[in-house]
Amino acid sequence: MREIVHVQGGQCGNQIGAKFWEVISDEHGIAPTGTYKGDSDLQLERISVFYNEATGGRYVPRAVLMDLEPGTMDSVRSGPFGQLFRPDNFVFGQTGAGNNWAKGHYTEGAELIDSVLDVVRKEAEGCDCLQGFQVTHSLGGGTGSGMGTLLISKVREEYP
Repeated sequence: MREIVHVQGGQCGNQIGAKFWEVISDEHGIAPTGTYKGDSDLQLERISVFYNEATGGRYVPRAVLMDLEPGTMDSVRSGPFGQLFRPDNFVFGQTGAGNNWAKGHYTEGAELIDSVLDVVRKEAEGCDCLQGFQVTHSLGGGTGSGMGTLLISKVREEYP
């Protein structure tokens, strides 16, 4: 199967990503607990594109969530589908980027990027046939734009 690793970064990327997982989980019949509650075999077709099947028939998103401050992560974690994600796939700092692209790209983001890439690598290595990466991030602000572009350039180096 051809798998996709989803990476969401910054406030905007994590909010869009949280909604993405709500919608795609609903389409595949996946409950907020990760169990299949659907009513059609069609819902399980190609489910491995975005999900890993864990023990007990639980489906876990192949997602990495990153931010330079914990606030949005806490919101996603406490949201309706927050328990769906692997807890160790949340990677966040404490300082934030203060709406500053350079902080997200060169200073604060540069300190956290290796931790993010480790989680991305772990998810990629768990794939049978990695198709690619899907990234949700903003183009303005600090974390989504600055760290988002840093992540994309590092991923392009590592996965040409």
